[in-house]
Amino acid sequence: MTPQANHDERIADMIFGSVYPHYVTKVVKKGRTEEELQEVLAWLTGFTKAKLQKHITKKSTMAAFFADAKLNPNASSITGVICGYRVEEIENPLTQKVRYMDKLVDELAKGKKMEKILRS
Repeated sequence: MTPQANHDERIADMIFGSVYPHYVTKVVKKGRTEEELQEVLAWLTGFTKAKLQKHITKKSTMAAFFADAKLNPNASSITGVICGYRVEEIENPLTQKVRYMDKLVDELAKGKKMEKILRS
């Protein structure tokens, strides 16, 4: 297995509920709220707060989480570098979606205005 394939497989197997608390900590530490985080995640995935909680409770993998999501049609307008990768150049569709989510959380934590984050 190539290093990239191994990386993509690890991302697919990550549990959304184990990542979510880190997102909350990151944004709250920077003065944002969990509600704003949920708004950003709802924009990307179409999930309500209850649906997010369902995935946390079910211990959904990122693969299952995004398989259930209705990705925002404007998600492809998310560009930039996250975790050393340009999100617009990531070839694996699931890895790209996870990095889209990481990028949005990063923008929220950096204090970007919601209109900019939500590409509106």
